Amino acid sequence: MDVKSAFLYGTIDEEVYVSQPPGFVDPDHPTKVYKVVKALYGLHQAPRAWYATLSTFLEKHGYKRGTIDKTLFIKRDKKDIMLVQVYVDDIIFGSTNKSWCDEFEALMKSRFQMSSMGELTFFLGLQVKQNKGGIFISQDKYVVEILKNFNLVNVKAAIKPMETKLPLTKDEEAFDVDVHLYKSMIGSLMYLTASRPDIMYQ
Repeated sequence: MDVKSAFLYGTIDEEVYVSQPPGFVDPDHPTKVYKVVKALYGLHQAPRAWYATLSTFLEKHGYKRGTIDKTLFIKRDKKDIMLVQVYVDDIIFGSTNKSWCDEFEALMKSRFQMSSMGELTFFLGLQVKQNKGGIFISQDKYVVEILKNFNLVNVKAAIKPMETKLPLTKDEEAFDVDVHLYKSMIGSLMYLTASRPDIMYQ
């Protein structure tokens, strides 16, 4: 399968309105809203409008939306399959037929301002290596980044981080845990283990 990634700058034909921001409310017209001349990246309504435009376009060109994952689009015939995965303004696409990838790239460039990033090598913390033996995914780089972010690069490794039957008591003299840092650590580990069933229950 040939897997590529693309970064899109979508033009949205839908009208988008925003309320007046706090501190910049027009005293003569406090209830009026602004019409956005062109969609702004990061606007709350923009991703929804962009996705609606893109999905309508893909469905019009023979792609079927996934039944479970609505951001997955599939096109197939008796011997080949094309998968298109949309993540906000990134698109990953791959096919068992290389010419389908080329056709998809040309189709997207004909309708949207799109720059192709070429063969997929890195996406959402995943490293992707493609060769004749298959597609190999690893998170080595993401793990190193987690260790660096939380100053854990030089810590001593242990098979079990603590005694399993040790009774826990409150340490009255210790500093309070930084809740934001703790939540960041847990979030990073949850993202890592979501794609690693081998370490999820360790």
